[in-house]
Amino acid sequence: MTRPALQARDLAAIDALLFDDDSRRTTRYPGAPVTRQPVHTVYVAADRLHVDLVETWGAAARRALEEHAPDPEQFAAATRLDPTEVAGVWPAMTRKLVDEPIEDLRVDLEDGYGARPDDDEDADAASAGQLISAAEAAGTLPPFSGVRFKSLEGGTRRRGIRSLDLVIGSILEAGTLPSGWVQTLPKVTSTAQVAAMVELCARLERAYTLAEGTLVFEVQVETSQAILGGDGTASVAAMVHAAAGRCSGLHFGTYDYTAALGISGGYQAMDHPAADHAKAVMQLAAAGTRVRVSDGSTNVLPVGDSEQVRAAWALHARLVRRSLERGFYQGWDLHPAQLPTRYASTYVFFRRDLEALAERLRNYLRGDASVVLDEPATAQAMAAFLLRGVQCGALGADEVTALVGVPLARVGTLAERVVG
Repeated sequence: MTRPALQARDLAAIDALLFDDDSRRTTRYPGAPVTRQPVHTVYVAADRLHVDLVETWGAAARRALEEHAPDPEQFAAATRLDPTEVAGVWPAMTRKLVDEPIEDLRVDLEDGYGARPDDDEDADAASAGQLISAAEAAGTLPPFSGVRFKSLEGGTRRRGIRSLDLVIGSILEAGTLPSGWVQTLPKVTSTAQVAAMVELCARLERAYTLAEGTLVFEVQVETSQAILGGDGTASVAAMVHAAAGRCSGLHFGTYDYTAALGISGGYQAMDHPAADHAKAVMQLAAAGTRVRVSDGSTNVLPVGDSEQVRAAWALHARLVRRSLERGFYQGWDLHPAQLPTRYASTYVFFRRDLEALAERLRNYLRGDASVVLDEPATAQAMAAFLLRGVQCGALGADEVTALVGVPLARVGTLAERVVG
């Protein structure tokens, strides 16, 4: 019988050579998180925030349906989605508009708010924090929330930091930061700004006696420098690692980014090739880290007469589906009437592939023969798909368990990459 020629000392020598590399890799690339990711982020200017905002948006979304597409058949015709699939998700979608119409709320003190006198912004920032606390106490705050403040560029740096400080301070005066709280750092142009944001978070934690690591932030990718640095490297990849574990997401800014590239206003869109390129780079930068990627928004709003609303719905439904197919499970919504198309398109996406992927995962776990030869990485992706479907409300936990033949916890374990 042939035996290996290398001895234990030889293997130990190779281990020693790669020890530092192993440590760096597992620290930098621990694998994608399997906790819930919101399907969207809703941006609302700070001076328009109120305790019942989520309920108000849900009611407005339901009114839009009642006025322009009150049943599944009409909504399918308006959105150009499959009528049978729409009918299948209609109960869950309409229930969502009542129970949890907004998943992630971002109080906006940046572009959606604009430049205002300092006294006014001070008042609005402090008021926003108070309203966040009040909504949390009333049970009307979404599961994810946060604030977008002005950028760390020289012209807006101190104003942005002051507003962030006031929002956090006014929340903490009334209680604690909500779970799922995040800061959005916009218009990032350098890794130095990300490092400065890390320091800013640490200083705020010390100032307000928060536990180290409490404050996390999203990097809003909306400048050309965030994608391609002057040295020819992908800046956003360096930004992820410069965040020292505090970066929770990369959010694409459709219109600032395409405008920065000189694209005419009539052609600035989520599906422009330049936008696709930027998001692909973001996706690569975040792959294997704990950082999630969010697509941007469409500024074609479902307002006006029925023809205009239906056209905007069709566009939004197509763009949401397109993002999901490309692995972007989150986007921005700018108007209450976009909520029906957000949830309908998302639910149809997950339900359409449910049975086929559940069967493949079941066969993989059992070692059964199948027309598709799935590998561990594919099994992980299928498990992550099913878990996302349950987390967003498109799929039922019992339903997935029955189809796959294992508890949902086992599906969650499969979805999480094991780092060796």
